[in-house]
Amino acid sequence: MQYRTLGGTGYNVSTISFGAWAIGGTWGTVNDQESLAALHRALDLGVNFIDTADVYGDGHSERLIAQLRKERSEPFFVATKAGRRLPQQSKAGYTRENLESWIGRSLKNLEVDTIDLLQLHCPHPDVYASDEVFSILDDLKKEGMIRHYGISVETVQEALTGIQYPDVQSVQIIFNMFRLKPAEQFFQAARERNVGVLARVPLASGLLTGKMSRQSQFEADDHRSFNRNGEAFDKGETFSGVDYDVALDAVEELKAIKPEGMTLAQFALRWITMFPEVTCAIPGAKNPQQAESNAAAADLPELSAEVMQKVQDIYDQKIRALVHQNW
Repeated sequence: MQYRTLGGTGYNVSTISFGAWAIGGTWGTVNDQESLAALHRALDLGVNFIDTADVYGDGHSERLIAQLRKERSEPFFVATKAGRRLPQQSKAGYTRENLESWIGRSLKNLEVDTIDLLQLHCPHPDVYASDEVFSILDDLKKEGMIRHYGISVETVQEALTGIQYPDVQSVQIIFNMFRLKPAEQFFQAARERNVGVLARVPLASGLLTGKMSRQSQFEADDHRSFNRNGEAFDKGETFSGVDYDVALDAVEELKAIKPEGMTLAQFALRWITMFPEVTCAIPGAKNPQQAESNAAAADLPELSAEVMQKVQDIYDQKIRALVHQNW
């Protein structure tokens, strides 16, 4: 496993970390014993950073992580998020009362006294420029509810706006082979301000595993079934906002350039960590085998400049026009 420092937190976190959205139950049927086994296997392999949210399974993901902590002796970092409990996103909803309530709920679920990293969870765009909201977070940090805070965003512009606040230590943003805009328009600013970058949706909702086809079926409670066109939340969260059929064609081209000795998913994860501004990628895993495969990507050889350029070419030719202007 490889490690990088997360912004100004002092946390040295694994470049392949663990995204705990899937184990909350929004990706079809999930088995808690398998989920815990996946978490254990990730820690066995050096993963020391887990990303979750209060709304993943309505707190179920956080509670599984609390159970994991009881079963392990070594320390690990947990980042959670707040804000998506609002029935409708608005800056007015980010009051001290609400933030304290959301964070208090996460503290209870996680069975801890302080949140390692609290992230605003893709709030209304106006929140990223709200002196009042970030002042509240500063106060909650002083009071000990949170150690550090960051933001989770949908767009590059939201990221650029949010990092103007000096205590924002991290930005969680969709970054994968189908979403290159952050590398082009955000990473330099993050590096200059010493802000950590958490690459979320690193496998484009599973597309970049190479295991999906036009015949693939998803359960009714899986967002890959009910949110393909943004019916429930931002379209970019599902398949990175790329048309499913177009993405499958691009995946075939990526398979053709994949180096030997790695799966397509590992190729996609290693590609992400080739960018030094990225602190970690946070793929999900619903079983130990997935956790093991993900973690192994951290120690794969560097990708050649030729391969990196070919990924860029596939993006430019097939994907850019579909997503680049939207996020």
